[in-house]
Amino acid sequence: MEFAQLRDYLLSKPDVQEDFPFGPEAYVYKVQGKMFALLYEKDGRARVNLKCEPLQAQQLRDVFDSVVPGWHMNKTHWNTVLLGGDVPPQELQRQVDHSYARVFKSLTLAQRRYLTTRYTEAELGLDQL
Repeated sequence: MEFAQLRDYLLSKPDVQEDFPFGPEAYVYKVQGKMFALLYEKDGRARVNLKCEPLQAQQLRDVFDSVVPGWHMNKTHWNTVLLGGDVPPQELQRQVDHSYARVFKSLTLAQRRYLTTRYTEAELGLDQL
């Protein structure tokens, strides 16, 4: 999956805001003000940082060469995926959905209620928890 395709997919998630708090080269994606993805280029290669359940994060690193501990992130809870590597597009979308769902789970009750009154559980990816 290419940078632009992944950006479009990230923006398609419910109630997502794109922000640039780290400068114009770092695309930050948030739901209700909490980051679930960071899309950027480093050393000429597009990458995305995604939140992940710790055991699954390690399993993904063991299976895919292009999944590494999160760059500049808590390496227990975040992975970096190098785009154009060995992660199939559908698997990358699943990882995005999982990251979004992990952040959704950490929102306040009021924030979760706000979202669940506007979107279905499937749209929110709650099956990814």
